[in-house]
Amino acid sequence: MKVLMFSWEFPPHVVGGLGTHVAELAPALARAGVEVHVVTPRWRGGATEEILAGNAVVHRVDPPFGAMGNFYADAHQTNLNLEEHAQIVWERVGGFDLIHAHDWLVAFAGASLKRLHKTPLVATIHATERGRGRGNLGGEMSFAINGAEWWLTYEAWRVICTSQSMAREVETYFQTPPNKVDVVPNGVDAAPFDALDGEDLSEFRARWASPEERIVFNVGRLVHEKGAPLIIEAAPRVLAQMPCTKFVIAGTGGMSEPLKQRVRELGIADRVNITGFISDDDRNRLLKVADTAVYPSLYEPFGIVALEAMAARCPIIVSSVGGLGEVVKLYETGITVYPDDVDSLVWGMTHTLQHPDWARARAENAYRVVKAEYNWDHIADATRMVYERILRERAQAEW
Repeated sequence: MKVLMFSWEFPPHVVGGLGTHVAELAPALARAGVEVHVVTPRWRGGATEEILAGNAVVHRVDPPFGAMGNFYADAHQTNLNLEEHAQIVWERVGGFDLIHAHDWLVAFAGASLKRLHKTPLVATIHATERGRGRGNLGGEMSFAINGAEWWLTYEAWRVICTSQSMAREVETYFQTPPNKVDVVPNGVDAAPFDALDGEDLSEFRARWASPEERIVFNVGRLVHEKGAPLIIEAAPRVLAQMPCTKFVIAGTGGMSEPLKQRVRELGIADRVNITGFISDDDRNRLLKVADTAVYPSLYEPFGIVALEAMAARCPIIVSSVGGLGEVVKLYETGITVYPDDVDSLVWGMTHTLQHPDWARARAENAYRVVKAEYNWDHIADATRMVYERILRERAQAEW
């Protein structure tokens, strides 16, 4: 089986969970016997063609020179470049059995080649524009993106969603028939975290907190939907009960400066470290030394960050939204709190910090769940089963 995969993100360009998902899924599919060619824009360098593992190859395509000043138009123009290069790859390898597009940003190239070659298209929807707006659309661009998302689900033979919550969004917002939707979750590679077991991380930890201080860690894009402002608002009340606590908030985004300003207003600048960008290695080590990882998202279709914390055996606190509420089970694998609720978040953090034995027990449970259910080989097998179903149906259908 040969699959042509389109993705807007791929390392070294990774903005969110989509890029991580494709980067891990492609080699896992190759291990499962699927030949995968990923076509992606070359936003931040990387080789034009790179063998990932076995029969998994990434093809990076230079985007158009200069932006048009309209993100939707820029995406459409970039898709023309992706389509042109994908056609070259198509001819070189002798064609593909399936086309797999990840989100609307690559829908135009995927759908065009679908029609040209009469080859089934499968779409993975990682998030929706209306979901990010908490049910609302704002402005012409937002409506255009929503329309492209609907169109992709319409063009696709089947639609993959990473959580039951995401599936409900797709079925509700785009009127996609439920029997056209498959739920295949994200995964995580626990190996980088396992490799840190037994390593002395005390010197690394000292960079962030003194030995007697507890570390509350958050990492992600600093945008409204990820909920970092809630951590800042909750911090003074947590510190009133647990004064030996340090908050480490890592990541980049438009809310960085407003968050720093709010920290200064609250007089807790010595207790909160808004780090900016950190490397994956530092993120992994912070998850190993932190006393809890906190993700109070307002909207989260899945949340790979939660799986990373669970793989690191870091006690986790998440808001009960989207995929987070499906992955983390209250009192079993972590603590769930009400979304957009500072009172609930304060309770979750203080409860976790005040009962470290319970927190560690939940973290061990979470680690076992991750290893059993959310490893990438398991996710690749589930994805391959979707592919095989489509190929069986295609063999019985006239185009």
